[in-house]
Amino acid sequence: MPDHEMTGDLFLFVRTEATAASPARAEAGLVERISAGDEEAFGELYRRYAPMVHGIVLARVPRDEVDDIVQDVFIAAYKSLTTLRDNNAVGGWLAMIARNRATEYFRRAKPADELSEDLGKNDPSRAEANEVLAAIRSMPDSYRETLVLRLVEGMTSREIAEQTGLSPDSVRVNLHRGMKLLRQNLGIEVKR
Repeated sequence: MPDHEMTGDLFLFVRTEATAASPARAEAGLVERISAGDEEAFGELYRRYAPMVHGIVLARVPRDEVDDIVQDVFIAAYKSLTTLRDNNAVGGWLAMIARNRATEYFRRAKPADELSEDLGKNDPSRAEANEVLAAIRSMPDSYRETLVLRLVEGMTSREIAEQTGLSPDSVRVNLHRGMKLLRQNLGIEVKR
């Protein structure tokens, strides 16, 4: 990933108090509408945060389990929306639920028949994607999540920060260090 992609919004976008508060106000309004029974508001919440939740879950569990767990996260969020302490922190709250559901998956996972390791090897692009995903999954959580959100879900650094509740600087550092570690794990040398 070129450095300008990771740091582009750091230099081109200067946050002011008005712009920093607007996403939070939108979140709070969305939560209030959902609490009032507005089903369209929940659909909007889903569309806004599903890529983040999907990325967090994909970074942790087998690919064929991800969609079910994502759905479970949003059902749990809908049922427990009244427990949300800060309506402005819905993104971080959903991220926490996603992490917890992924952890629960492994606690209650039942032994299953294993698929052949040769499955997918006939398709070179799929094998390569699986290799990259395996390398990402072997990383520490902070790098793993931000890399999947950036590389798989296509989220910008700013979107990752806004939706997960991380600071923009943390996201930038996690992406930079994570990409460096990913290149190392995959044996890719960077030409300078």
